This record gives sequence, C-alpha cells and structure tokens, in this order.
Amino acid sequence: MEFNLSVGMTMEEEYVVTEADTAVHFGSGTVTVLATPKMIAWMEGVSLNTVLPFLPKGYDTVGTSVEITHSAATPVGMKVRVVAELIEIDGKALTFKVKAYDEVDKIGSGIHKRAIVELDRFIKRTKEKGKKAK
Repeated sequence: MEFNLSVGMTMEEEYVVTEADTAVHFGSGTVTVLATPKMIAWMEGVSLNTVLPFLPKGYDTVGTSVEITHSAATPVGMKVRVVAELIEIDGKALTFKVKAYDEVDKIGSGIHKRAIVELDRFIKRTKEKGKKAK
C-alpha cells in the first residue's frame, strides 16, 4: 500500500511543564524539572502527529526506537517547543529527527523511529499475545 508521506514533513507543538511532567512525578529523579521520559513522550507524539493525518483510515504508527539526548533542565512553568522532521521512509519504517527547546536553551535532540501498522490487525495480534501469557 502507498502512503501519502514524504521526507521533509515537519510538525511543531508547544507544551508547558507541569508538576506532573517532572522527574519526581515519574520516579526518574529527585528534582522537579522536566523528566526525560516526558520529553521523549512529547517527541514521540509530535512525530506521530506529523504523519497520522496523511495515513489511510485504519492505519496508525507505533514507536520502535528512541535515541535521545536530554541536554538541559527545564523548570516547572516553562514552555517547551518540540519539533519533529520525517527524514527517512523505508516501506512502513519511518525515521524522525526530533528536537526540543525551552524558552532559553535547546534541551534535547535525537532520532525516533516509528512503524506504520494496520490498526485492526495490530490490536488483534496484541490481544492474541496477551491470551498466550495467561
């Protein structure tokens, strides 16, 4: 199946760091600054939102890998801008360059990969796997 995607597609989204976004809340640290797992989740979400509107009905993407550097701390209340750029398409495998900036610094960057999936089929396989575990 052909997908209406092209290298160079970009998306930006902005967030405000809340207490629920901090390392203390996530259990990934003891300070009240933006947690690395939350920054990565935002990067994944922006990557998804870059391509999802262009996929046929019944298709979605799932994250397959992240290689991210979190290079500066961001306090509660500060805005964060996340940018994703689709840099490679290999069949159903998508590669994004991701970056995050707070109001002062570049705070993170890296590569995020996603795979296009047929949603019904993906959910069916996942449910079958869950039944095997019981």
